[in-house]
Amino acid sequence: MNHFDVAAGILCDQLGRILIAERLGDGPFHGLWEFPGGKIAPGETAERALSRELAEELGIEVTEISSFMNLRHEYDDRVVSIEFFLVSAWNSEPIGREGQELRWVPSEFLNADELLPADMPVVAALQQRH
Repeated sequence: MNHFDVAAGILCDQLGRILIAERLGDGPFHGLWEFPGGKIAPGETAERALSRELAEELGIEVTEISSFMNLRHEYDDRVVSIEFFLVSAWNSEPIGREGQELRWVPSEFLNADELLPADMPVVAALQQRH
């Protein structure tokens, strides 16, 4: 079974809303939403990977980041270890540089059913914080 190490960012704006991104592609999770981020390259730190992925996907430069949660999720065909970070400051306005839709959602309205299965514990933790 394939194993992937992933870094994901929880961008929170001045109004306390959280950014989620539409998942593109033709895989099993097409049409679901996720916290933006991506795979950690060999030899790359999770923080560096997240900064790189957010620059590529959203066109932003991360300036303030803190660890939030680590989890491991087993899908039918893969195992994913994800490091989630709170991103509280960045330069530029996030845009879907890869054609993905973006939505700013108040944490209390995050719907775990719309997000990737691995994101469910994160949604619960975010909603407990607010």
